[in-house]
Amino acid sequence: MTGTRHDVAKGYCAACGAMVSRQFRPGPDGRPEATCPRCGSLERHRFLSLLLGSLSPELRDLDTVVEIAPSRQSKVLLDRLEARRRISLDAGYDSRDVDALASLTHLPLRDGSVDLLVCYHVLEHVPDDCAAMREIARVLSPRGIALLEVPIKMGVATEEDPSATPEERLRRFGQVDHVRWYGDDFDARLADAGLASVRVTPPALVGESAVRWFRLMPHEVVWVVHPGRRTGSPMLAGGTGSGLTAAFDAVLGDLAKAQGRLARAQGRLARERERAALLVAQRDGLRARLAEVQARSPARVLTRIRRVVPL
Repeated sequence: MTGTRHDVAKGYCAACGAMVSRQFRPGPDGRPEATCPRCGSLERHRFLSLLLGSLSPELRDLDTVVEIAPSRQSKVLLDRLEARRRISLDAGYDSRDVDALASLTHLPLRDGSVDLLVCYHVLEHVPDDCAAMREIARVLSPRGIALLEVPIKMGVATEEDPSATPEERLRRFGQVDHVRWYGDDFDARLADAGLASVRVTPPALVGESAVRWFRLMPHEVVWVVHPGRRTGSPMLAGGTGSGLTAAFDAVLGDLAKAQGRLARAQGRLARERERAALLVAQRDGLRARLAEVQARSPARVLTRIRRVVPL
């Protein structure tokens, strides 16, 4: 869905709730307006916050929430869900603040025990990603949801080579620790592992005006995954959207109008201040002249008296 463009100068961080009057800072790779100057969130963290909000009816009374390879910003967002258990896992990165070191292909979790699993930019690192997907399917509860994000190229099949050298990985997959670029068959891989999926993009979820307002990446894709083998129709830009797009467009439209009224009011206030300053200057000038007159008056009176009555 294409939103109406609104001239909103400020931005809003959906991760920390800050109204950002100055520009967002560049991202780690130099991309403009990617980092919130207050909390350090990137586009994916702000979109995660909005996505969790839209899924809130399904995320009530959570028992176990698991995050693979957590970030400081995402941990804050997941803590807000107030699940009874929050577990963070990573493989080999002992400098991270995690609860346990574990491979995504061998999760130390019971079958059907996880209500929400968040796994952003991990599967492209795993040589046997199909085993990792089966593990995700194994640990998800019947009501469970997984949120997945991977680098993907549309219109081609997945290209992978776990045996490639670090130099070749950098050339072919963009990073020395990546073993693949996913393609159009990613959903089929999930289905083969027992995971039903639907693709969600920021414009489809919140509308293009809100994408600019929240400083999101329009082409970001997150897979919302449930136990099963069905691939749903993607919520992509130009689709039917989530129902939030019209609401955000209306809110941003009202905000733009309010900012216009505020700008006009500030202009009137500035003009009134200029007039007030001019009046103050005139008053001060009159006071100075009055003081001067008052200072000369006794001398004039005394001179007149001396002329009439010699002292």
